[in-house]
Amino acid sequence: MATQHSIGDGWRMSTVMAILSFLCLISLSSSARFSASRQKLEVRKHLKRLNKPAVKTIKSQDGDIIDCVHLSHQPAFDHPFLKNHTIQLRPNYHPEGPFDVNKVSPKSKERSRTQLWHAAGSCPEGTIPVRRTREEDLYRASSVKRYGRKKRKAVPQPRSAEPDLISQSGHQHAIAYVEGDNYYGAKATINVWEPKIQQPNEFSLSQIWLLGGSFGEDLNSIEAGWQVSPDLYGDNNTRLFTYWTSDAYQATGCYNLLCSGFIQISNEIAIGASISPLSAYRNPQYDISILVWKDPTEGNWWMQFGSDYVLGYWPGFLFSNLGESASMIEWGGEVVNSQSDGQHTTTQMGSGHFPEEGFGKASYFRNIQVVDSSNNLRAPKGIGTFTEQSNCYDVQTGNNDEWGHYFYYGGPGRNPNCS
Repeated sequence: MATQHSIGDGWRMSTVMAILSFLCLISLSSSARFSASRQKLEVRKHLKRLNKPAVKTIKSQDGDIIDCVHLSHQPAFDHPFLKNHTIQLRPNYHPEGPFDVNKVSPKSKERSRTQLWHAAGSCPEGTIPVRRTREEDLYRASSVKRYGRKKRKAVPQPRSAEPDLISQSGHQHAIAYVEGDNYYGAKATINVWEPKIQQPNEFSLSQIWLLGGSFGEDLNSIEAGWQVSPDLYGDNNTRLFTYWTSDAYQATGCYNLLCSGFIQISNEIAIGASISPLSAYRNPQYDISILVWKDPTEGNWWMQFGSDYVLGYWPGFLFSNLGESASMIEWGGEVVNSQSDGQHTTTQMGSGHFPEEGFGKASYFRNIQVVDSSNNLRAPKGIGTFTEQSNCYDVQTGNNDEWGHYFYYGGPGRNPNCS
């Protein structure tokens, strides 16, 4: 009987354990379903915040959907400090004098198509074109809250940072820069390429940085240029982008219009949309011009794309260390080197070719200028260069009558001299 009692106890114990395991699986499954359901709810809420009601919708040939959103309904006005903001429809001053709408945007000039969606239509006056965010965009992000933001510690740090600190962040640069003065804007003409990206979580960009503060958590930055970022956009298209932060990318700021901040006034250019046409190796070169400057009357930082399009502005109150002026300007390229396989990434910067190859092969910035305290564009003084690994990505400066101050930059990433 004792043996039978022991067997019965064992059977009962195993039955109880099986039931408990089954209940645990049900609980885990229920928890997973709840978590997925909560995530889906978060995604829908965030999409509703980002995608404002459209007056008109345009489907671009590259798959983008462009919503024409009323000026006063754009994402910027979700910011609590902008609830009663009166939109500044034009800057008071343009570098080198009072703002002249006819000089900047000549009505008689037929504007070239610079973005793919232009072929499918245009947004009416009083609206702005906004690239629609989709569910899959948010699901690619590390979290809904971090969507549209750079990873923390992604701080461009020429000279002031230890090399090991830079490599820990996984970001590499090839830039020209100036510091040691007060800068009220910057300008450059950049040729546009479609660099190859090794992994979706990496990107390649070419941009202007206007920086204020130290390279700690008080860093203020305004950035504009072109980028290829599969993680952010879901494809390998070359796109116009902007970025801003007032706390070194920790909690403030974002790409494009993916948070409240930048106020757009142009109905012709969609920030985050594909640029066309693009440069090709040993073929015609296409470039874009970007100007960012501070309106000395209102204190807002304005952005102009090309010679025709004044896009909008970052309100001055967003910043502390850019409240008066920038203390450093950078021009150049940046890539993410994730090194997931223990080797340097093959993600290209610029054209993917080194600067010594020159025109038609390497990427360039030309006519680089700064805006001084008198609101005049001038050539920068004391240009420095910086790159973490010149065998991977490099930069070479020059100066001539046609291009003013310029530099070639970029590279292929991993190669026999860069592993």
